[in-house]
Amino acid sequence: MTLALVIPNYNHHIAIEKTLTDLAQYQLPCYLVDDGSDDQTRYVLQALADKFSWVTLIQHPYNRGKGAAVMSGLRQAYRDGFSHALQVDADGQHNLADIPLMIATSEQHPTALISGQPQYDESVPKGRLYGRYITHFWVWVETLSFDIQDSMCGFRVYPLAATEQLFSQQALGERMDFDIEVMVKLHWQGTPVVHVPTKVIYPEDGISHFQGVKDNVRISWMHTKLFFGMLTRLPRIITKPHLAPNNPATQDSNQPNQQHQSTQTTTKHWSAMSERGSFWGIKFLAQCYRLGGHWLCRAVMYPVICYFFLTGKTARDASLGFLHRVQQQQPNHPQLNRPVGWRDSLRHFFAFGNAALDRIDAWCDRINLAQVDFNDRHILADQVATGRGAVLIVSHLGNMELCRAISIHQQKVKVNVMVLTQHAENFNKVLQQLNPQSSLNLIHVNELDPSTAMLLQQKIDQGEIVVIAADRTSSSSQGRVTYLPFLGQEAAFPQGPFILASLLDCPVYTLFCIRQHGRYQVHVEHLSDTLKGPRAGRTARLTDAMTQYSQRLAHFAQLAPMQWFNFFDFWRKDELVTRNNQPSQSSAAPLPSQDR
Repeated sequence: MTLALVIPNYNHHIAIEKTLTDLAQYQLPCYLVDDGSDDQTRYVLQALADKFSWVTLIQHPYNRGKGAAVMSGLRQAYRDGFSHALQVDADGQHNLADIPLMIATSEQHPTALISGQPQYDESVPKGRLYGRYITHFWVWVETLSFDIQDSMCGFRVYPLAATEQLFSQQALGERMDFDIEVMVKLHWQGTPVVHVPTKVIYPEDGISHFQGVKDNVRISWMHTKLFFGMLTRLPRIITKPHLAPNNPATQDSNQPNQQHQSTQTTTKHWSAMSERGSFWGIKFLAQCYRLGGHWLCRAVMYPVICYFFLTGKTARDASLGFLHRVQQQQPNHPQLNRPVGWRDSLRHFFAFGNAALDRIDAWCDRINLAQVDFNDRHILADQVATGRGAVLIVSHLGNMELCRAISIHQQKVKVNVMVLTQHAENFNKVLQQLNPQSSLNLIHVNELDPSTAMLLQQKIDQGEIVVIAADRTSSSSQGRVTYLPFLGQEAAFPQGPFILASLLDCPVYTLFCIRQHGRYQVHVEHLSDTLKGPRAGRTARLTDAMTQYSQRLAHFAQLAPMQWFNFFDFWRKDELVTRNNQPSQSSAAPLPSQDR
């Protein structure tokens, strides 16, 4: 790998000398492009090129735009035999201390475009910050992916062969639209994009060449062209093999309703899938919620859900497979068409988005008790009154968040939720910002081990509630599952939640919350006074509890099929699934995953 620096410059005569001085330590050849600057800047740049022997000055006779300057530098570097070029702005915005990390990342991914992912401080103009969200959204639409988390950062390492191929085949915008367009079109061309977090500041004496009206019109026109370019590519995108990250949870493109295959065929475990949701994307959704409530959130969210539906082939297959199973159990199900088709699956996806809004409503205390049918409330109230805690076995069906929120807001009961992955961390951060009074007592664990049991025993002894979802196997549960009949075929249910409940030696309840006819219905049922008992009957005792749970889950899943949000092959043999306890961080989407 041979790398050079490319620095576009237009009338930046104040910060450029310091920038070059800071860059000298890296001993990299540099192409400094003067994009038709005024006489003062031109003289400064010529003097700096004479001072630093490693700097080559390229001059445009007149101002052509930042994009044109970057292209001139990149193409000259390619002609001179460099394999990669690191673009740095001249105004001191970029954290040059991150250059070694950018280079190391490029060495690990030599065919990828390496882009900084800005981490802003208070110096960032709010207008620019919020304006970026609009561009992020359109880039996600244009690429039908969240691979590009930020398309406006000018701190990048370009793979020059792929970049030159693009330049030789297509004309790109030469001004402020360049950074966005080149990234999208390189993605279309098949160039991977890897992001590196980097601090970005806006100097007080910084000079901005962004022309408000002209550049916004220029960028809007560019997005229009990219959008229609995406439409022409849509058939190829939908039909090509696609591994979609998790949200809803996805796996390899195996049909969820096909029978178990040989041990040669494997797929990723759901917990190894990355969240399709960035913090900023979800925060943008939260801002829409603040400003316009559900109607504005849906206006923003529904196009994104359509993206999920179009690109998430595995999630579509899993959704259709599950809905087919429900219809096989109830041929005249009132919520499903005959036969089940893509419209039913799309409604399933929309229901997932609506459930996210329900979660926000619950934590912002915008759902009052008059909207909730909670006839079994006395069961938990009586248990809390004893001063001893209990275990609630829940699922990814309906709106379990509503019950947590009601308990905290109305009864001041402390609820602790076991979370087996970090998938929902971004969403929970935003919930806390929406309502700082909400107590999100999440306990992140990789597996249910003795140390976890000791921690939770303290919670139970203090009269607190422990909530565990039992409809997903953990990433470390291979060999610790029980296969039980579920909607016509055996499915793997994790033993861990029930083993943990037995160790805690406390009452165990199941809890389901679904929405029907515009109202929330909460169902709490007593499962056992304790699952602890003689070792001799332990397996039978736990299996009996798991069977009761799976039967109730099947009942409510059939009652409200659009509200069960396990978008992966729930019936696949657990031992055929490959696991990865450290899922890679993927790109952004303004939808949270439901991981607990």
